[in-house]
Amino acid sequence: MAACDRALRSLIVLLVLASSAVVVDSGPLSYGICQTGCNALVVSCYAAAGFTFGTVTAGASTPFVIITCNAGLGTCMVACIAAGFTPTP
Repeated sequence: MAACDRALRSLIVLLVLASSAVVVDSGPLSYGICQTGCNALVVSCYAAAGFTFGTVTAGASTPFVIITCNAGLGTCMVACIAAGFTPTP
């Protein structure tokens, strides 16, 4: 009988904990919008430098402005992670 009481008590505790959990979704839409904005910025950065995004390969002769555009893209994409994990109701 004691084992049955312990199992019932454990089940009740589990149900109480499960029912008290708050449901929160992260922001996948915000994450996608943020990434689109980052890509638009890097395309305009490349265009301002006279290049087309996606056509320059990294190497020793890569212009510094392209490296700067890529660094900016990386920083922007890292910031998008925060948008993706921000709780939205």
